[in-house]
Amino acid sequence: MLILGGTTEARRLAADLAARPGVRVTTSLAGRVTRPAALPGEVRTGGFGGPDGLADWLRTHRVDALVDATHPFAASITDHAARAARATGVPAVVLRRPGWRPGPGDRWYDVPSLAAAAEALPGLGRRVFLSTGRLGLAAFAGLTGLHFLVRSVEPPEPPLPPDTRVVLARGPFTVTDETGLLRAHRIDVLVTKDSGGEATAAKLTAARDLGLPVVVVRRPPLPDGVRAEPDVAGVLARLGFEGTTAPGA
Repeated sequence: MLILGGTTEARRLAADLAARPGVRVTTSLAGRVTRPAALPGEVRTGGFGGPDGLADWLRTHRVDALVDATHPFAASITDHAARAARATGVPAVVLRRPGWRPGPGDRWYDVPSLAAAAEALPGLGRRVFLSTGRLGLAAFAGLTGLHFLVRSVEPPEPPLPPDTRVVLARGPFTVTDETGLLRAHRIDVLVTKDSGGEATAAKLTAARDLGLPVVVVRRPPLPDGVRAEPDVAGVLARLGFEGTTAPGA
């Protein structure tokens, strides 16, 4: 099994498969985090060289199934995985946790891209908590007159908005954590990607409790003909494993 990883769900899937007799699991990481947490099974780091390179890797390592459990916004990797699977005939499954949905009291503004989020900001607030990850900050670099708070695991690279404060921290964060952060920095608008899941949802609850507007960047669509499973159990069923978890996983 080859898992294209980097998410919590990828880690859970690797733990389950590695605990099954006769299953050899390799998780591939993009290498954007210099010190990733330990993973069950084998781990490789770095790209494959596009869909053709990934197809060659699948053939060379005699992979029986490919699971794309990358971040919902890793559109290029998902496209490459779908094309490599078609080229080799290797069965492929996409694992994507469901996206967020607004609830009572939420003030959400849906936008299709980071560029659209940047365009929407001047009319929504002046002190922005930008929680879109350290790789997408260039879309906001041209905005002046706004103060940005950026939180990331590792220092972001330029270009950055001219008035930016960076906080280095690794989650998960509680609602109390996020509420304290928003208050301490006098944030009046939040920008986030629709990554889904509970691990990063506390900031949405904090924004709701404080009455803050939230700009939500929606996910890119999956490639044509690709269907995603919402959880590890769904992926295991698609792969033909009985039950939802392996003994000892």
